[in-house]
Formats: sequence, structure tokens, C-alpha cells
Amino acid sequence: MQPDVTPFFDEETFTASFVVTDPETKHCAIVDSVLDFDYASGRTDFRSADQIIKFVQDSDLTVDWILETHVHADHLSAAPYLQEKIGGKIGIGRNITIVQDTFGKVFNAGTEFARDGSQFDRLFSEGDTFSVGNILASVLNTPGHTPACLTYLIKDAAFVGDTLFMPDFGTARADFPGGSANALYASIQKLFTLPDDTRVFVGHDYKAPGRSEFAWETTIGEQRTLNKHVGEGRSEDDFVAMRTTRDAELEMPRLILPSLQVNMRAGQMPPTEPDGNVYFKIPVNRL
Repeated sequence: MQPDVTPFFDEETFTASFVVTDPETKHCAIVDSVLDFDYASGRTDFRSADQIIKFVQDSDLTVDWILETHVHADHLSAAPYLQEKIGGKIGIGRNITIVQDTFGKVFNAGTEFARDGSQFDRLFSEGDTFSVGNILASVLNTPGHTPACLTYLIKDAAFVGDTLFMPDFGTARADFPGGSANALYASIQKLFTLPDDTRVFVGHDYKAPGRSEFAWETTIGEQRTLNKHVGEGRSEDDFVAMRTTRDAELEMPRLILPSLQVNMRAGQMPPTEPDGNVYFKIPVNRL
């Protein structure tokens, strides 16, 4: 039995979150949730997460997992809030420790910030399996955008995070600390070994020129044939040259500084200061 996939799109951050359900048992996993954050005021909001909670409750679902494909740089995770309200174990790739070590230094997080991934309930490695209800899922390491990127293969549905975008938009940047265009190319070639009819669910969409609607579902066959950056057998050298040139022209994501500080902590805020308030740090000339 294939999973049902219900998308939730946050147009503010162009992020696609998904509830992946085993229709037989009504158990589910939530992939790449969003905590709304207004940078100008420093205020958080739960409207995006609450939409998912309402759907889960109205559908009488049991949450097994709250999954992160990677440490996002463009939105804050709502994983702890979801866990508190509807349960589930929070999972991410084992290489989160590399990201924690890198950005623990960038933000001078101090010795109180554990860099061993212990903030998460499960650290996944290549080939690991887990269950969503009665549906067996597996894990593919797909680094490149970040060193901790994973693809969750839940039966015929692949949740690729930022490894691939819709075919008419291409691929994600690979210039963050620990990123690698060569590694991204290799990860995509790994995904291209999956069956053509494998459903691919991407983590973001920005509406490529000429397309009027947002989209987040494609297939491996479509990606292999049509992806504008890596389809039709594009060579690794050509891809790396394109990606390197393109990345050099991109600005940092608008929410990268708060996002990294929260997401490297499994969605938790930085520690409360002695005055009872929480603060984000802004490292100067580091990124």
C-alpha cells in the first residue's frame, strides 16, 4: 500500500511541508514543518503548524515521526511544538553533528550547546529503516546542499528536501559551509537510480518563469529527463561549473541567521538569558 501525501505550502518561505499517511493504520509522519517568524518584530507564530495539527486531529491520525530532511536555512522548524501537541519522534540525519559543530562555532554557542545530535530523538544513517504505520521507509544520504541532507523514501514517495527542486527550477545551492556541488551531483545521481515512477516531493518551490502555480510533486523519470540543471545526462563538470557560478550570485536566505540557531537545536530556541528573554545572535562578516 502506498502512502497518502498531503502538502502544506507556506508561501512566505516557499516551503512545502508534508503529512505522509499509511491509509491502513492511519499512522503518519510529518516532513519539514514550518514555525512562522517575523524577522522585523522577532515574533513567532504557529499558524502553519496549527494547520497541520488540525489536519492530523480532524483525520484522526497518529503521528509516528516528525522528520527533518536537513538543517534548513530559510525557515524555522516547528518540530518541538508539533511534538508537544500531537506526539511523534523527531528525526534527522546523523551528520547533523557536522552542522552543529560548524554553526556552533559561527554563533559562539558555548559549551552548553551539545554538538552530538542529542536534541533529536533519532539520527538516521544511510540504509536505516523505520516504519510509518505498516509502511516500511528507508533513508538515503543525499548531501551537497548541506552535509546532513537526507532523502526519506517512504514506499514510492521520496522526500528530497532541497536536493532537487521542480524540474523547471533545477537544484539547490551548494555554497553553505559544508556544502559541495560535487557531492550534490553524486546525490542526485543516486536518486536517479530509483524507479522512474517514484514520486518526488520537493522542499521548496519558487514558481519558475512561465509557470503560474506553485508545485511540489514530480517523478524521478521527469527529473532525470527534464531537470534544467542536471537532466538529460548533464556531466558532473558542467553541473559543478554551473552551480558554482550561480551560487556566487545568490544572496543569503532572509531567515538564515535565526533559522540555523533554531534548527541546529531540533527546533528549540537558544537558551533563555538571565533577564528571562531569548535572543538570536547576528555574527558579523561570518557568512
